[in-house]
This record gives sequence, C-alpha cells and structure tokens, in this order.
Amino acid sequence: MTSDGKIKAGIIGGAGYTAGELIRILVNHPAVSLGFVHSTSNAGNKLCSVHSGLIGDTDMVFSDTYDLSSVDVLFLCSGHGKSTAFWAENSRPEGLKVIDLAQDYRDESEGYVYGLPEINRERIAGAMLVANPGCFATCIQLALLPLAAAGKLTAEVNVTAITGSTGAGVKPGATTHFSWRNNNVSVYKAFGHQHLIEIGMNVHKLQGSFDKEINFIPVRGDFARGILASLYTDSDMTAEEATALYRDFYKDAAFTFVSDSNVDLKQVVNTNKAVLSIEKHGTKLLVNSVVDNLLKGASGQAVQNMNLMFGLPEKTGLNLKASAF
Repeated sequence: MTSDGKIKAGIIGGAGYTAGELIRILVNHPAVSLGFVHSTSNAGNKLCSVHSGLIGDTDMVFSDTYDLSSVDVLFLCSGHGKSTAFWAENSRPEGLKVIDLAQDYRDESEGYVYGLPEINRERIAGAMLVANPGCFATCIQLALLPLAAAGKLTAEVNVTAITGSTGAGVKPGATTHFSWRNNNVSVYKAFGHQHLIEIGMNVHKLQGSFDKEINFIPVRGDFARGILASLYTDSDMTAEEATALYRDFYKDAAFTFVSDSNVDLKQVVNTNKAVLSIEKHGTKLLVNSVVDNLLKGASGQAVQNMNLMFGLPEKTGLNLKASAF
C-alpha cells in the first residue's frame, strides 16, 4: 500500500488495447496508485504517446524494468502463452495478488481462480491469483450459465457472436486492416474457438449432466469494440419463466442486467455492463447478450476482480458512461 493507503498496481505488457483501457480505469480509480507500466519496446515514452486518450490524465512513462515486491497487485496484459513464460522467469513475492488477462490459467491450474464474478464472487474475494475470462466467453457464459445452474440445459446450444476489431489485439494483421475490415463481415474459427474450453468448463461445473454440443460461430464485425452474442436452445420454459430465472440469478450482480426490450451495443460500449434480453419462439429460447469486449470482456472485469480481492465495493472506479449516440 502507498502512504495514503492506496493499492499499488503494476502492469506487464502495457502497450496493448486491454492495457490501455486498464490504465484509463486505474489512473481514475480512487483507491489505486500505478507503480509501473512495463513495455520494453516503449520504455521511456509517455503512456499517452501510445494510449493517446490518456493525454491530460497522467505523465507517467513506460518502464523496461519492474520490481514485483513494490506493488500489491500485478496485471498481466501480455499475449496468450506469455504469462506462463513470465512466471518461468520470475518469482511471485509473498502477498502479491495477480490478475492474468491471458488465457494461460483459465483452466484454474496453478491455484488460479476463474474470474467471472457472477459465479465466483466469493472465491475471487479470497483469491491471490485470478484468471480473467475471455471476451467471447464472458458474453456467452452470461447468456448461458443461469440455465445450467437451474439444470435447464437439455438440448444443443447454438451461438452466433459478432465482435469488434479490437478483439484481435493491437498488432495489425490482414483481417484487422481498416480497408479489409471496414464494410465487411466474416466468420472465423467456426465450431473451434478457444473460448469454448472455458465455457464448457463452467457449464459442466453448474450442470454436470449436460452432454450436448455448444455450437459457436464467431463473426468479425466492421466496428471497433463490443460483442453481441445470440444464443438459442430448445426449452420448455415460457419467456416469462426464463426471464424470472435470469433476473433471480443476477439479482446481486453489480453489472449484469436483464432488459425488457431488445439489446444493442451502444448500451454497453465504454462500460463494464452486460445486458441480456430473452425471447421465446416456438420451442426455442433465445438469449441475446452484449458486452464491451475491452471492458466487461477484459480490463473492466479485471478491475472488478481487483475490487473484490481487496474488499472494495465492486463498482469502485467502474461507473463508466455508455456511448448512447
């Protein structure tokens, strides 16, 4: 802790989109002081030289060194696989809490707790190590897990979800280049997206008898941020029964809400909210779910987890305004 009682935070992998959003939240968080933001390639440059939206918020510079014993919580924002490599080269000081935004420990190996507060709030609050969920995984699980918790999954689940270009990360590539992505939509990793692993893990924890397929079609959207997932499955519940089930499941959730009307991305972009809508069409139960992939799908949820780990109110530093128009 700092002399004024604030949590001291460090960030590894500070140049990417998720790190940029994390810094934006933490520099305005009333209970946090940033100790270091590590980026070898940007060492000595101001944070706002990479994350230009931080102009006027901080004059802090990137560091090419770090002292893990100088901070209370460490956020790992590097690419998938790099967290494992980081711990192969570094020792975690006693008492250091870690929130990993990569997928390395989402299977809860090495003592990590899966960081979806809607199902693991108490475990997160007592954890030293938290594995932050994936963005698609967050959006889809919030639409799916109330059914699993009630033992109501009896048929295949079909999901189509569209994501913004920031979900692919800051490094440019053929499918993130503006001239290709703009005015364009495409399917990728059909039926084999890596987030299915963590989704299946938690579904089976809540409903061990579920033995059907979860069919997932991910779609690249021609917008920057946000995810809309549409999920349907056979169900004998009415729309009213399903809505009541979901509202009861999320009655204590800080950021997850069930809407009476159809959902859209502008309700959640730039916030840590997830908003769901429920419909019944014949035998099909349709659940639509929207999140900001960089906030509730990544950095906002990471701060939500940090708040729980340090005994802070869950919404601290996360009262963010949606881009309504």
